[in-house]
Amino acid sequence: MKKHLTNPIFALISEVASDMNVSAFVIGGFVRDLLLHRDNKKDIDIVVLGSGIDFAHAVAAKIDGEVPVKFFRNFGTAMLNYHGWKIEFVGARKESYRRNSRKPIVEEGTIVDDQNRRDFTINAMAIDLCRENYGNLIDPFYGIGDLQKKIIRTPLDPEVTFSDDPLRMMRAIRFATQLNFTIEPSCFEAITRNAGRISIVSMERVSDELNLIIQTKKPSAGFKLLDDSGLLRILFPEFCELKGSEMIEGKGHKDNFHHTLAVLDNVASVSEDLWLRWAAILHDIAKPLTKKYIPGTGWTFHAHEFRGAKMVPHIFRRLKLPLNEKMHFVEKLVLLHLRPIVLAENTVTDSAVRRLLFEAGNDIDDLMMLCNADITSKNPEKVKRYISNFNTVRQKLKEIEEKDQLRNWQPPISGEIIMETFGISPSKSVGIIKEAITEAILEGEIPNNFEAAYQLMLSEGAKLGLVKTNK
Repeated sequence: MKKHLTNPIFALISEVASDMNVSAFVIGGFVRDLLLHRDNKKDIDIVVLGSGIDFAHAVAAKIDGEVPVKFFRNFGTAMLNYHGWKIEFVGARKESYRRNSRKPIVEEGTIVDDQNRRDFTINAMAIDLCRENYGNLIDPFYGIGDLQKKIIRTPLDPEVTFSDDPLRMMRAIRFATQLNFTIEPSCFEAITRNAGRISIVSMERVSDELNLIIQTKKPSAGFKLLDDSGLLRILFPEFCELKGSEMIEGKGHKDNFHHTLAVLDNVASVSEDLWLRWAAILHDIAKPLTKKYIPGTGWTFHAHEFRGAKMVPHIFRRLKLPLNEKMHFVEKLVLLHLRPIVLAENTVTDSAVRRLLFEAGNDIDDLMMLCNADITSKNPEKVKRYISNFNTVRQKLKEIEEKDQLRNWQPPISGEIIMETFGISPSKSVGIIKEAITEAILEGEIPNNFEAAYQLMLSEGAKLGLVKTNK
């Protein structure tokens, strides 16, 4: 392994370990990714037999230039940045747990103790940085074999591992999804038995792992594992309600659970945007609540986009996701996700495109990406027709945008101008006039400019009995 430790920080750590007469090891994700020839996210974890904080300060003192050390005395950890790498230092420790908490009782330990407490064999491998054993792999649980077999397995009894720290169940599914690995059968069975223990973990930590699953190349694989394990029903019951199809009088509807996962994978193939992926997850979330069979017509999910948009804040609040512009973005795309599809199925009028641009604003490109991903039909002719129609809609959007400039548009006449022109205070009349101007521009009855809007304002004001002042 010595030849793979090309980062000069490792030689520096080895030198400090020798000076201080302590043992130091690089452990965890860096070692795993090194063996997988996988790009590391520039995180390096160092375990020392002694004080991680003292060791970090000693390393910082050896680096040319002033390198600040952030340390957390209560946790015995320290962190510094080195040429873009985040390097964390901690003393080797052993842990024990209480039944009602995932916070361990921590004691000083050996490198073996520290490896025993790791979540998975592939994350328990360490590389010795001591001068006499520099580069030696320490792999007591044969993690390198699990890497080769593409298996997620716990170092110790999985029943104990997952009961002690239930977040590791989410991490097992996350790593399996990220790396395209399989969770070892007895390990997965332990997850299903301990799924209820996830309730002792803060929702913030759970959602962090859920978001990492969503950000993988094929997030549907992670959702299927969450579902099979029973975790999804506990954490995200609305999503589970999408499962199943129903047949009446020979007419059925698709399984919206698997459809949603297909849409999610489609979005993931073209965008890394986490919140666009959340829009894919939630775009049909209200279908179970709006499902209705109409004899002679078939299944309908009337207004599921409106109900779904209203569900977004509640779901985000419960999952401790941000209640800010990210949530509003998802809310907007859920609300509008049928609009381009309706346009694609009917004659594309200028006024309909103007309204879509007006409502979607700068999110129109993401909305079109979501709608394109929503095409999951197995009928090639149907898919071909939809794509052709969407291309027509896109072309029309481009033409209208260039002509009318309606993206993030505000009417050229403000409420202040209306009140000043007619000498009135805020009132219903102001809203009526503003609405009339907006509708006229969106319908193409007047051009999108100040002069045309001003003349319409005078006309609408006269209808309401308002008189232009001489100001």
